[in-house]
Amino acid sequence: MKVGVVGIGKMGRPIANRLITAGHDVAICNRSENAGVDALRDKGATVHASPADLAGVSEVVLTALPTEDSVRQVYAQMSVVARDGQIYVDHSTVSPGLNRDCAANLARRGASFLDAPVSGGPAGAEAGNLTVMVGGDDGTFNRALPVFEAFGSKIRLCGPVGAGQAIKLVNQYLVAVHTMAASEAAAFAAGLGADLGTVQDVIGTSFGSSAMLLRNLPRYAARDFSPATPVGLIAKDLSIIHAEAMDAGVPLLLGGLVEQCYLEAKARGWAGEDMSALVKFWDRQAAGSGDQGHRG
Repeated sequence: MKVGVVGIGKMGRPIANRLITAGHDVAICNRSENAGVDALRDKGATVHASPADLAGVSEVVLTALPTEDSVRQVYAQMSVVARDGQIYVDHSTVSPGLNRDCAANLARRGASFLDAPVSGGPAGAEAGNLTVMVGGDDGTFNRALPVFEAFGSKIRLCGPVGAGQAIKLVNQYLVAVHTMAASEAAAFAAGLGADLGTVQDVIGTSFGSSAMLLRNLPRYAARDFSPATPVGLIAKDLSIIHAEAMDAGVPLLLGGLVEQCYLEAKARGWAGEDMSALVKFWDRQAAGSGDQGHRG
């Protein structure tokens, strides 16, 4: 299929690469030139100057964008050139309502839409084992499935448009809370004199384990805060989660506390660091070395 990818960042680049490897004819568009764009061009992707230009030559258009404003802007450009039979897919993490608006605008031109946020991070995209949470109708989902299979291993139609985003927001809520809990647990373990490698080995198979604990403990030990999933990105997701929870009348008690911690981390200049950097809230012994903080 001729597939366009708008947004060649941490997720868009490996997704586009997997599509090329799977034999799709790939077009790409990014707001600026970067090494990812150059590498994909070298592998055969065609580079387009605008989302509208890309949409004009694509059967399926995928977007992987960082903010709700960028999703609004890109879909405003593409909706005016959308045509009957096209499929548009948003892999960004945004509110269900925003994606329902995208779907409605595209439907006026005869195009179909799926919200399909993903989980697994850049490493999951590179390995082709992302979880893809899809909202839309059966027919559109089945037509797009060969595209999703290029980079996803767990691909699930969750309900109508917006349903994928609902599941993703629940996932992001747990990611944020569990990352904060793992940071605090690491500090507690270090304060008790426990070895973090032993903590991971033993608790990794115990009731207290979580994917975030297993992901973050090696980063704590290595002081590796390179931004696979940045603090600022999770803070953005938490703001969406907070607004959606308010609308749903569901008080997220832990979520409110955790959101404040992420905002504090941003204020300390950690927005561009990986979410595992939250461990720096605690003292040097808990963090491994270097950064001063307060003892929780």
